[in-house]
Amino acid sequence: MDIVEEGYRAAIEKAKEYNGKISELSAEAVGETGTLLRKMAELARPIVPKAGLQMMIRGKQDGKGEIYDTIYFDQKYLLLGKTEPMPYRPDDMERKVDNQYLVLGQDGIFYELMYSADGFMIDSYQREISPDDIIDLYGFDIVVMLYKAIEEYVSDQKGLVDALEKVIAFIRN
Repeated sequence: MDIVEEGYRAAIEKAKEYNGKISELSAEAVGETGTLLRKMAELARPIVPKAGLQMMIRGKQDGKGEIYDTIYFDQKYLLLGKTEPMPYRPDDMERKVDNQYLVLGQDGIFYELMYSADGFMIDSYQREISPDDIIDLYGFDIVVMLYKAIEEYVSDQKGLVDALEKVIAFIRN
C-alpha cells in the first residue's frame, strides 16, 4: 500500500508542477498574441489570393436592393471577423458606418473595412490595423478564425485533389 500512496503523491506533485508551468506559459503566450497573429498572417499570405474574397470599394444600389456599377479592391481578402460598427467613419465624420469587418489582405496586412450606405450609394473606408490592436478590439478569436480559414482552405484543396485523382483514374481506365 505504501508504494501506491507514494506513486499517488508523486502524481499529485507532478500535476501541481504542470499547472504552474501551464499558467506561466499561458501568460507568456497571451502576451505574445500580436506576434503570433503577425507570423500567421505572413505564412497565410500566399494562400489569400486563391482563398480570399473580392471586396467591394463602392457600388450603387437600385430600388430592389440589387448592387450594380460595382468597383472592387485590387487584392483579395480573407474575411476574419465582424464587429459592432463605429458610429462614424474616420475619413468622414458625417458618414455612419453600417458594417465593419476585419480582413487579411493578400499583401499580408490586416485591414478594417467599413461600409456606409445612403440608400443609393454603398462605399467603403479601408484602414490598416496592427495585430496588437486587433487583439485589443476583436480578441483572441481572430487567431482561431485565421487558423480555421486556412484549415478549411486546405481541406477544400484536399477534396479537390482527391476528386481530380478519381477523374484521372477513370479517364485512364
